[in-house]
Amino acid sequence: MSLAYEELLEGTPTVRQPPGERHERICERLHGAVAASVAKNPTARLLPRRTEVVLSPRAALRPDLALVTAATGKLWLAAEIVNAGDHHPDTVIKKALYEELRLPRLWMIDPRYDNVEVYHASPFGLVLKGILAGSELLTENLLPEFRVVIQELFSV
Repeated sequence: MSLAYEELLEGTPTVRQPPGERHERICERLHGAVAASVAKNPTARLLPRRTEVVLSPRAALRPDLALVTAATGKLWLAAEIVNAGDHHPDTVIKKALYEELRLPRLWMIDPRYDNVEVYHASPFGLVLKGILAGSELLTENLLPEFRVVIQELFSV
């Protein structure tokens, strides 16, 4: 079982509850799939789960999945697996912080509904590109080898 961890959200140290067993299984599947595609992509580097990523002096997050550019170490894809008992920081606060950062890609993975919201950066902030569920595929153009069937991501 994972341990509780701390994030700095809008200047406030916030203790996050330990992720549950299903959360960790989803995280492990996602990391495995991304790691396999990044192995053939020298421009990106996958960080270990919940590695601290400092966005600003007032924000230090620990995304469930963080992909950075190899050349600069800049975050370009984050995935947050929503914790049902502690969802406000992920779905509201952290999403707003990623938007301020102009994060190119954000995946909000919600085990409550077994779906994935895919966001892309735009000049106007994060734009919802789709909500994926069931037999739909999660893909990323910048990772041509990456493909995950949503129901397999959430399987028990």
